[in-house]
Amino acid sequence: MNAYVPPGWPTGVHPPGTERFEDTAVTWLFEFVPPEYRRYGVLRRYPAALSRMARQHVAAAIEAARLGFRTARTDLSGTVPPHGVEAVLDIYRREGTRLVAIAESIELIDSALHGTTFTPKLSAPGD
Repeated sequence: MNAYVPPGWPTGVHPPGTERFEDTAVTWLFEFVPPEYRRYGVLRRYPAALSRMARQHVAAAIEAARLGFRTARTDLSGTVPPHGVEAVLDIYRREGTRLVAIAESIELIDSALHGTTFTPKLSAPGD
């Protein structure tokens, strides 16, 4: 049984091939879809479907953050002082970075759910 997980693997999700991998992956993925989705048993029975939905929701959040960042100065001018706008832009920067990391982790989970086996990469001497 391969217990290696690549960098970016989410904390709390067991490695693929272990007994609790799918259970822990489902629990983690549910954090990134609307809470109402927990009502649908099909998403627990088919984790790859849940992974797809989580991937789409996070991608939409990334796009929303990018749009918000691009338009914040214009949309908030006159109602939020410049230091407030800068604070909002900082939120978009931080959350954008966090969301991209989540999207990358979801991709890893999705790959594992589709059968990808992860193996450590060996470094060449001097790396």
